[in-house]
Amino acid sequence: MADLQDDPYDTDTTAAAGDLDATSPRPAAESAAPTDTASVATSASSAERARALLSSHPVVDGHNCLAPTLLRRRGASHSHDLEQGDSFLDTDMPRIKAGALGGQFWSLEVDADEVRTGRAVSTTLELIDLVRDLIASYPESLRMALGAGDLADARNCGRVASLLGPVSGPAMGDSLATLRAFHLLGVRALALAGARWADDGLSRFGHEVVRELNRLGVVIDLSGASDETMRATLAVTKAPAMFSHSAVRALGDRPGDGGVPDDILTLLGANNGICMVSFAPDQLTRDPAARDGKSPSLTEVADHVERVRDVAGPACVGLSGTYGRESDTPHTVGLEDTSCYPRLITELLDRGWDDTAVTDLTWGNAARVLRDTEFLARAAQQRRSPSTVTIEELDDARR
Repeated sequence: MADLQDDPYDTDTTAAAGDLDATSPRPAAESAAPTDTASVATSASSAERARALLSSHPVVDGHNCLAPTLLRRRGASHSHDLEQGDSFLDTDMPRIKAGALGGQFWSLEVDADEVRTGRAVSTTLELIDLVRDLIASYPESLRMALGAGDLADARNCGRVASLLGPVSGPAMGDSLATLRAFHLLGVRALALAGARWADDGLSRFGHEVVRELNRLGVVIDLSGASDETMRATLAVTKAPAMFSHSAVRALGDRPGDGGVPDDILTLLGANNGICMVSFAPDQLTRDPAARDGKSPSLTEVADHVERVRDVAGPACVGLSGTYGRESDTPHTVGLEDTSCYPRLITELLDRGWDDTAVTDLTWGNAARVLRDTEFLARAAQQRRSPSTVTIEELDDARR
């Protein structure tokens, strides 16, 4: 098992758990525009650098919804060969390898219909079963990961580290025992959005959920949560929080709608958490009519990445392709499938990012969040027993 300081090529200067002030220097801007010939040479050089950096520090991606897509297609009697590839989907092993993906959070989130019909828990169990079966079916490509050490072990063996989650908050069924059962099955991230105890803030039971997530070592995902819930959670959690797939509100077409606002990115920096910038057009573009129907581009994703870096800090930014969908789903131009991560890294290198900033973005920051979460969980387990309180006791609500 790899040591929790999991990077044998480590250029990571990120602070240990609890040190909230360490930052990396911002790359200097280029002094002059290159000539056309120099521009071509620089682009080629940046592409080569991107490949070299990704070979040792591959991408840890925050959100892939292949599991819900496969479960839905299974109901229509469709199958998917992950190893051989399938033109109907944007995720398969040939493109994952071409894109230098080294770790993946496999989303286990359920839609509102499953919640409304009372099937959120059972559907989540089906999704967990599907992903675990997928991992077992492709042992030469995928490896289960329960923490930072497993993340490094998988990379060192040439496998994609597979982390289960995020699970939807409503799938807990308002039960801390269900949360612990998910953890035993390997779940390592839970999204608060949609849970009634995390609606416009945290109820008393919501506070208890956050404390239990910290004790278990399950990463808290704030993507899709209300601003009030984001702020309340960041005030309560002792462990780093995560936005598994989010964009920056200030850069959207309608800045007041959706995405993470700058003041919360600042709080995330103090929390030492991570915002994994989504590639999904519907998160980058809130008002398609304002763009004459045009999809956003790779350069706009780079703008969001740099905004998170500048506001939250270079230790708090990561990537989230938000892949796992049908190929005819709208995709950001230049980032159409899981082979495209090197294009974004090339763009950032062309903008003056240094090697350390890039390797923190792709690997180091996500690995550090997992490492810190585990460290703080071990400490919490020495002080705190599993919580047995119920939502009825704390919120006077019925399940």
